[in-house]
Amino acid sequence: MTAVRTTCPYCGVGCGIVATRPQAGGSSVVITGDAEHPANAGRLCSKGAALAETLGLDGRLLHPEIRGQRAAWDDALDAVASGFAETIAAHGPDSVAFYVSGQLLTEDYYVANKLMKGFIGSANIDTNSRLCMASAVAGHKRAFGEDVVPQAYADLDAAELFVIVGANMAWCHPILFQRVRRAKEERPHVRVVVIDPRRTATADVADVFLPIRPGTDVVLFNGLLSYLRREDALDWEFIDAHVEGATAALRAAKASSPSVPAVAAACGVPERDVAEFYRLFVRTRQVVTLFSQGVNQSSSGTDKVNAILNVHLASGRIGRPGAGPFSITGQPNAMGGREVGALANQLAAHMEFSPDHVERVARFWQAPNVATRPGLKAVELFDAVHAGRIKAVWIMATNPVVSMPDADRVAEALARCPLVVVSDCIRHTDTTRYAHVLLPAAAWGEKSGTVTNSERRISRQRPFLEPAGESRADWRIICDVARRMGFGRAFAHRLPADIFREHARLSAFENDGSRAFDIGALAELSDDEYDALEPVQWPLPAANADARRAPDAARPKRLFADGRFFTPNGKARLVALEPRAPRSLPTDAAPIVLNTGRTRDQWHTMTRTGRAPRLTGHRAEPFVDVHPDDAARFALDDGGLAVLENERGRMLARVRVTADVRKGEVFAPMHWNAQFATHGRVNALIAPEFDPISGQPELKHGAVRLRRHAPARHGFVLSREPLELPGCEYVVRARLRGCWRIEFADDMDARSWPEWARAVLGADGEWIELSDPGRRRYRAAVLEHRRLKACLFASAEPIGVGREWLAAQFREPEIGDAVRPSLLAGGPAQHDGAVAGIVCACFSVARNVLVDVIRAQSLTTAAEIGRILGAGTSCGSCVPELNALIAAERRA
Repeated sequence: MTAVRTTCPYCGVGCGIVATRPQAGGSSVVITGDAEHPANAGRLCSKGAALAETLGLDGRLLHPEIRGQRAAWDDALDAVASGFAETIAAHGPDSVAFYVSGQLLTEDYYVANKLMKGFIGSANIDTNSRLCMASAVAGHKRAFGEDVVPQAYADLDAAELFVIVGANMAWCHPILFQRVRRAKEERPHVRVVVIDPRRTATADVADVFLPIRPGTDVVLFNGLLSYLRREDALDWEFIDAHVEGATAALRAAKASSPSVPAVAAACGVPERDVAEFYRLFVRTRQVVTLFSQGVNQSSSGTDKVNAILNVHLASGRIGRPGAGPFSITGQPNAMGGREVGALANQLAAHMEFSPDHVERVARFWQAPNVATRPGLKAVELFDAVHAGRIKAVWIMATNPVVSMPDADRVAEALARCPLVVVSDCIRHTDTTRYAHVLLPAAAWGEKSGTVTNSERRISRQRPFLEPAGESRADWRIICDVARRMGFGRAFAHRLPADIFREHARLSAFENDGSRAFDIGALAELSDDEYDALEPVQWPLPAANADARRAPDAARPKRLFADGRFFTPNGKARLVALEPRAPRSLPTDAAPIVLNTGRTRDQWHTMTRTGRAPRLTGHRAEPFVDVHPDDAARFALDDGGLAVLENERGRMLARVRVTADVRKGEVFAPMHWNAQFATHGRVNALIAPEFDPISGQPELKHGAVRLRRHAPARHGFVLSREPLELPGCEYVVRARLRGCWRIEFADDMDARSWPEWARAVLGADGEWIELSDPGRRRYRAAVLEHRRLKACLFASAEPIGVGREWLAAQFREPEIGDAVRPSLLAGGPAQHDGAVAGIVCACFSVARNVLVDVIRAQSLTTAAEIGRILGAGTSCGSCVPELNALIAAERRA
């Protein structure tokens, strides 16, 4: 067996992975956590554990295409290079743009940024990290003078108070969340405060839960700053020596948040809970505040970040073990993109568009045409495509027709654009359909390079598979285009190691310590040393050359421990903040606040995780969480369908009635794309409002109408093959083990259902049917060579028959006579028929199995369940649901 140590391609935790496969070209890969990687010590979440299921060639883009026709690489590269060169010659460098991704490796990111900003001469390169971390970047720069995350994961083991703001860590960063849970279990005095408009799985560990009104974060943290002053809990010695702006910040905090009652009223939460949060903060020196998209994705996201940074700076809770603000990153290499300047308003190596930085980068790159001003940020970039100002765009490793706000307008923009180039590893996405040139990129497992995680730790991503088909590494594709555009001398890289060394040299170039990002110690790595590089945190200046051999023995000093920041005078800045309401406010026409986000087992737009059967069982359909009062107001049923709509778009989603969301607000996930769901793209409803400082879109706050969707027919199909269901308005596909699950709804007359079923499933095979047009019920199962080929259930109401038992029959070598009568019942006689659903994706444990064991053995803790079924013992992200099942049984 061949074992390769690499890193996970999902969130910014940056977990280490060991990929093991047979030698001699074997294709069966086993994925396990890397016990030696400091980010995860061997643990993996459900998505990471299921990576082996995403490695097949099904759906891959395997060769270049030009206007839908297969092409040779030379022809495709020539088309890209000549198309961009001719556009630039006719309309100038600002008529072209790149839109890149946190899925790229640092080496890919570096050459893309170098080509656009250094040699094309425009800064019109932005990244989908703009959608997740740009407000944190801007907040760090305002407060610290540079985009620096001061914390490390080890701080989670030393903290005594965790404040988790706008981050559903239990689902989105489960490996870090387990450290929080473990700290609380091992040290009973540890406390957790969770701040989020909706009760998420993360609130399962909360001592104080504050479901604040969306957009009131600045009010809450301004209130904490005022409270610190009233309680004489400011660190005036630290402020006097190391911070500026305190007077103005304190004055602004008092004006907006004068008292605990005023804060509680503005935030819509109980006064006693606000007071308890403030008291805990004052009493505890070791406080880590973790924040993510709920803070960043806002039209005032930068201010929200600075409100958090303000309280840590003003109280001296920074630069020491177990204390500080911690931005937990969304993507695996969002931090690496920030290092190389892939955001439109930055230059490489944390340099800015100041004359001296521009001149320095130009000299280093030997590039006479370096961009001198910021380019267009993501929303502005696609607006410019729509308006015709950008006439050629290259999209790399991302799917903006799903992920961008006002997504339908983004699709319209690409349809208008004269030249759209897309590099991707997947053939059919919502974005590739608009590409004039498609370039097949190597996928995870085939790529070599580095990524940087949320704690500034650089790790190697190593290949363990050969590139599929004709696919190539992104860095190589970019360099090939650059050479065809006449820039060959600057892009003559042989290997990713060449690019990394250049990246490291630039970080140290004329860096006298004024820039935190410095990895000069890695600038002279040999190819072998690069291949063997162990995970290492920056800064690592050249003086720290021991890091090449023993990074753990050459750890960087704790950032800000000396009270020195990266501003001109070395002092951090408190920022005076005036709270601002979200821009997309409810109206009579759209009275409901829409909050978007992630589910536990899916990632971004599902182009990878949608391929993994074990990840579809927990939430198989787009859904909308609705408060019980709103469900009654709009006549919505739990399990029924609802329409979410406004002037921009429309979404169909399965209703989940729950008090976990506030009245007047709904939550819907952002993952579903057109390949898996019709009308499932929630970002089509989001206005293109963004933070004026960071440019980050307000994805967490929209305004929609909500109404009942009552089709004449609901149903589902299970089939060995993915089927088309013509005429159905609502179709959602999910890949299961051995079959596809397809949920559907439409207005077809019941008398036509049997005929339609044969058209969809095929008339061949042995049919077993139940047809009752009068009661509008129809069920069918089709067998072929005694194996189950397909089954179809349809009814006038949503179908409560469990899908798991039926799906399991597709894995049977044959369907015996005793089982056949159960096919149309959805299960054997003793089967209760309830919709089970997977609770633990790591071990594929269904809800009904859990309930049966809890009842039979009178279990009272998640740990007891884990000992019997394994559920909750891997990534632990299902533990809140296990606890909820136990609580429900107690109530029953």
